[in-house]
Amino acid sequence: MTLTYTAGHFGIDDLGGIKISIRSASDQTPPQFDDPAAAGYTTITASNGARLKYWYRKNSNIRPWGNTLYIQCLNYLSEGDTITVRMGDMSQGSPGMRMQTFVEHAYEFRVHVDAFSTYDYTVLPDDRQPKIRLIPGPSAVHQAVLPSLRAVGDSFALGFKAEDRWGNPTPEDTGTYTLHPTRPVEGLPETVSMKDSNGGALLIEGLSVESPGDLSVEIRDNEGKTVATTNTLRIAEAPDFRHFWSDMHGQSGETIGTNTARQYFEFGRDKAFLDICGHQGNDFQITDTFWQDLNELTAELNDPGRYVTVPGYEWSGNTSVGGDHNVWYRTEGRPIYRAQRSLVMEDSTDENTCIDAAELFDRLNDEDALVVAHVGGRYADVSYAHDANLEPSVEVHSAWGTFDWIFEDAYKAGYRVGIVSASDGHKGRIGASYPGSGKFGSLGGLTCHLMPSLDRNDLFEAFRHRRHYATTGCRPFIDVRIAGLQNGTRRHYSGEWAATDTALIGDIVTCENTEIALDIDISAHAGIERIEIKDGLSVLTHIQTEAEARRSGNRIRVQCEGAEYRGRSRRVDWDVVLTLDSTPRSTRAVNFWNADCNVEVEGNTVSWGYVTTGGAHAVDIWMEDGFSGTLNFNSNVTGFAIDLAELGTKDIVHDCGGLGKAVRLSRLPDEMLPSKLQTQLSVPLSSDEERCLFARIVFEDGHIAWTSPIYITRTSQ
Repeated sequence: MTLTYTAGHFGIDDLGGIKISIRSASDQTPPQFDDPAAAGYTTITASNGARLKYWYRKNSNIRPWGNTLYIQCLNYLSEGDTITVRMGDMSQGSPGMRMQTFVEHAYEFRVHVDAFSTYDYTVLPDDRQPKIRLIPGPSAVHQAVLPSLRAVGDSFALGFKAEDRWGNPTPEDTGTYTLHPTRPVEGLPETVSMKDSNGGALLIEGLSVESPGDLSVEIRDNEGKTVATTNTLRIAEAPDFRHFWSDMHGQSGETIGTNTARQYFEFGRDKAFLDICGHQGNDFQITDTFWQDLNELTAELNDPGRYVTVPGYEWSGNTSVGGDHNVWYRTEGRPIYRAQRSLVMEDSTDENTCIDAAELFDRLNDEDALVVAHVGGRYADVSYAHDANLEPSVEVHSAWGTFDWIFEDAYKAGYRVGIVSASDGHKGRIGASYPGSGKFGSLGGLTCHLMPSLDRNDLFEAFRHRRHYATTGCRPFIDVRIAGLQNGTRRHYSGEWAATDTALIGDIVTCENTEIALDIDISAHAGIERIEIKDGLSVLTHIQTEAEARRSGNRIRVQCEGAEYRGRSRRVDWDVVLTLDSTPRSTRAVNFWNADCNVEVEGNTVSWGYVTTGGAHAVDIWMEDGFSGTLNFNSNVTGFAIDLAELGTKDIVHDCGGLGKAVRLSRLPDEMLPSKLQTQLSVPLSSDEERCLFARIVFEDGHIAWTSPIYITRTSQ
């Protein structure tokens, strides 16, 4: 690409110059000036022969235009002189410049000029700003989505889409596919054609099942190859609630994200197949005008029974005054209480500024609002302030990473909170927020809400009772409950208590039992690798599926996990070389979301480079004999060797400091693990001692799910 700047009447004074910025969210190849044969090689010249000094830095300009190429003129330019920038100059062997990994309908190179060498740059008029349209690539994978819980006879939909290698829905697939359900489905066609898709996504509505049980649908191409299999839909006879899936936290291009707010919400509905969606722009980037526009948009698009949109924003205080908290309102027209106004001074007032989290909770006390502590760039300090009626849950996962510690902080502070996930996606793909190749290291999360019906009233009622479970982006069916409570009572968020004999996800209950049975029911998209049943900070028990098969398994999982610390510089870059005594039969990457990153096998050496941001990535290695020889682990982080005969069903964990930074070795069966599990755990109760019982489930494909705790206390008879 060639960008040419032509100087105007004043030219450019010496030591003046221009800067060309792209959005902070962009993960395109950065310009480089030293290697003509490498990607991103960029050349810059002036038509009058002026000497130029140039450099590129990320996060070096006012957001959202953070990634900036600076060009300084060491000699002056006159009117009509030009500066020519060739980005991805291929004349000397460079492969060019890869554009960002996500679709943008108006990708802008924002040009600023300092014509007078005052270091006061002027943004060029909008009609002079170069803009291009970034479109999806060819179809690479397919995804299929069902709800996770419906009643017999309920109407539901199946979502099916084609994605390019970076996760963008793509209309380039025009194939015909056959649908193969595991049980009869009323209204399900035998075939679908992607020629009928909406930009690569199809929604097949009006489906129903007339008997209880589990349903999944396999989708095959015209050669009989399975291209996608849905998650499991549990059909129940008469459930008390249904499951509805949300991503309530992301941003559009009006703040730090990509594309317009309308395109953002429409993507969540039409291409991510969400039931519930919110928009959480940083408060200091939401003008009063945009806040009004957002409210009008959520009111327009809110469609009870089909798609619930919720007005809200991210209160973006520094960690020292409480840190990031998401705020949602039940209705439009409510105030935006900002932490500060740094980027919206001209279209906002001080009237509703809340300079710390304590003041925010105080101002929201009379509002019909929900608040959730978030870990992003600024992480929340939940100990700073809390209101149980406003803040029922904390967010343990987003595209920023995985943060079990924020729940642990809340528990240590004495709070009874639930667990949610979202994406905080900046790439315009709410609900399907792939991290691309930039600073994010994880797929964005989702939350499953247990609600009688799909509307805002039921959402707020369920949310305030913590009736939800969180995932790292998958959609399993999960049920955790306690039946048979003796003289049981359940607490309503209003403070009132009512009789109950059953405790569900998120409940606060009392009973007279000396022992309870915790029932766990999981039906998932992938094998269940392990389950931790937790009581607050303690692990009551580990459940491993296929324990016998693990003992003789020749599959070794090498997992890198953790973070450097809690803040923005949490990312750990791993460059790993494994040396084995024999050549592996095969390998499989787990949680590698960056399509540029692969596992390389050369003889008895396995190597890769990838990142962790609080979560984990792994490589599964199938050996002919997984019990003989030595595994040598070498990396930029740590190095060690183990005798494979020492690895049994108990993990070997090599601690690397940081925040849970470690290398974990596990032995797994040769075959894939089962994806369904029903089990029961007996838990003794002591008088007047509250238990905080929840499940943390790790799936074979690297996904994680957390159920909101059941808080249960035995009272004296």
